[in-house]
Amino acid sequence: MVDTKVETIARLAQWKIESFGPTTAYKRSDLFKIGIWNWCLSVERNRSMCVRLFPEPSRVSKEQPPIARFVIRVTTSGFNRRPYISPIHERVLRMSDDFACLVDITVQGRFIIDVEFLDLKIYPINGGEATSIWPGDGTMKNLATQNTLRCLSRMLDEAIHADVTINTADGTLQAHKAILSASSPVFQSMFQHNLKEKESSTIDIEDMTSESCMALLSYLYGTMNQEDFWKHRLALLGAANKYDIVGLKDACEESLLEDINSGNVLERLQEAWLYQLDKLKKGCLMYLLDFGKIYDVREEMNDFFRQADRELVVEMFQELLAVWKPA
Repeated sequence: MVDTKVETIARLAQWKIESFGPTTAYKRSDLFKIGIWNWCLSVERNRSMCVRLFPEPSRVSKEQPPIARFVIRVTTSGFNRRPYISPIHERVLRMSDDFACLVDITVQGRFIIDVEFLDLKIYPINGGEATSIWPGDGTMKNLATQNTLRCLSRMLDEAIHADVTINTADGTLQAHKAILSASSPVFQSMFQHNLKEKESSTIDIEDMTSESCMALLSYLYGTMNQEDFWKHRLALLGAANKYDIVGLKDACEESLLEDINSGNVLERLQEAWLYQLDKLKKGCLMYLLDFGKIYDVREEMNDFFRQADRELVVEMFQELLAVWKPA
């Protein structure tokens, strides 16, 4: 059986090794892509087992070598499997000799190697500061765009000619009907028809705090920064769904899909079901079932099944049956 393929989702790479017998000394995976590099895993056994992670020798890895921050986890087969979890490693990786992780558990037969990339930076070979390849604040804008965004920022921050008041859960904000209408068909409808929002020039958004609502306005005015986006993703997702702001809803889904882990996967699955986010739902189910992380959330599953929508629970069982392979 071929067991060299590495599956990837978000920042997780998983290598399922079906057979590693007592006479097996070395296995090497196929290449897999995380970030801008193609990676490879290898496992070798002498007196103890050793896992190596390294980028494919290429022009990219030579000119832009990665600084990888990651954790390795090795899980053996069996119901009472005891995983090995490495400390957090962070180092420049150029070749296979740059990193070796000794695994202090006995491994034979079927086992799984997980590599969770916490960050990937480009090593500055000519000096300077390493830069992360994952989203940051640094986006290239031409001078005209920068000037427009500065003006919009002033309009929002200083309430220049503001003509609508937003009542939030804990305060009020000032905004502009034109900006809101151009960004959302729901807002546009409020101001086009004889609704109370048009007559009073007020909007009640009492399911958001002033801080999260300001993050929403910052997105609509084009001044959103990455830190605020990540901090208010769930509130922004609810608002994007409520006010039919498609671009923001898509951005929230992509962001929530990117950092799925055992601590948040059940919550993400609930959000995906609530807001009909098919890509996020599929990613959560893959993480839990295809990648076997359902074992890591066994204690949380009882509460999840009690609270989750019945149709979602049925779908989970159907997915589980689809991937279940009797021993």
